[in-house]
Amino acid sequence: MNKKYHTGSHCKYLLKVHLIFVTKYCKKILVNLADETLKQIMFEVAQESDFTIEMMETDVDHIHFLIDYPPTLQISSIVNRLKSVSTNRLWKQFGAYLKNSYWKEKTLWSDGYFCCSTGDASTDTIKEYIEEQG
Repeated sequence: MNKKYHTGSHCKYLLKVHLIFVTKYCKKILVNLADETLKQIMFEVAQESDFTIEMMETDVDHIHFLIDYPPTLQISSIVNRLKSVSTNRLWKQFGAYLKNSYWKEKTLWSDGYFCCSTGDASTDTIKEYIEEQG
């Protein structure tokens, strides 16, 4: 098998997800927060956890991730960890700036998120492979 697959105790896997978080009220604040500070915090969260951020990029009001994760993790737990830790750490560093947008509410991200599963094979490739079986 290809070396890019991970091996667990009873499985071989390659799970990747595209995540997008949007700032609360779509506030265009990420451009004024130190972009590299936000990214560093997110990478630190991943290092402290059981998943890997392969790619990450910010815009003024949202952030994109490509995350590689094991089958033992739920996507919602990855989202919760990234959002909660980044919110706490950014409020500690940029509290005065964030108060201008969020007043007394110590928040940063909207409640929802976008996720889309991905991998190395397209859906069409997998469908074709399954059709050829049997």
